[in-house]
Amino acid sequence: MISHAKISRHRRMFKTLTGLSTEGFKQILPSFEEAWEADLDRRDAGRLRLRGRGGGRKGGFRGSADRLVFILVYFRLYPIQAVQGLLFGMSQPQANEWVHRLTPFLNAALGHQQQLPARQPRDLEAVLGECEGLEFIIDGVERPIQRPKNPERQRQFYSGKKKRHSIKNNLIIDRRTRKIKGLSTTCEGKKHDKKLADEQALRFPKGSKLWKDTGFQGYEPAGVTTLQAKKKPKGGELSPEEKEANRRVSKVRVRVEHSSAGVKVFRSVRDIYRNFKAGFEDTLIETACGLHNLRSDFPIEAWLKAA
Repeated sequence: MISHAKISRHRRMFKTLTGLSTEGFKQILPSFEEAWEADLDRRDAGRLRLRGRGGGRKGGFRGSADRLVFILVYFRLYPIQAVQGLLFGMSQPQANEWVHRLTPFLNAALGHQQQLPARQPRDLEAVLGECEGLEFIIDGVERPIQRPKNPERQRQFYSGKKKRHSIKNNLIIDRRTRKIKGLSTTCEGKKHDKKLADEQALRFPKGSKLWKDTGFQGYEPAGVTTLQAKKKPKGGELSPEEKEANRRVSKVRVRVEHSSAGVKVFRSVRDIYRNFKAGFEDTLIETACGLHNLRSDFPIEAWLKAA
């Protein structure tokens, strides 16, 4: 059975199972404990207890560290819940209950550490204004979902580009730190990247530079300089100068792939989405972005070299 005491002694195994270094884990644990205790206080408010907190039959978790390991393993590996239960010595219904109970605490802990991306346009503008250099990258990310049974929902969520049913988010990435600073609402995968950005009515600090791809052709936010690779004209060729300019743009945009890959380290946002709770798909991607930002503060590669 997996526990924090067992895996924390093996650094590479800890990183493989949780996606975090031990330093990153220690950073988020106090905020996770605080969120857990606040929930217990809320549950006890105005209620007369017949026995003290912690009495009765002991559960499978010895403390907040084990609870945090449980939910990180779920985000990192995204096993079916029967397997998640087997790994932690519980049944599938218990694993399902704990997944949905602990996810909000992990999300709240990341929010307390200011690692979550901004979701509202007014918040995004303030967050981006604090970034050094004011250079950002925008990109769309699709996630596969199970084929809906309802024919209307099948048409709604089918992405002709990916040839599968999917959901989508737009990411706003700080070019310098590679952190995800903004995250759009979750929508059907067939929606065009630019249309989603237009609907969000994103606001950027004046004087910003925004790097984009052809999915955002025509997207020109007010007060922002946009940079995009030039498409080859129909029946024509790009000049050597245009090709060189495109290479410079591509060198910057490759950082998008690094950030997207950092989020998709967590298989809960890479594999086919299997959960059914309403709104959980949005919570998953928001929390995974927060975990990616936390990982950026505690690079695993440097941590392993120091081991």
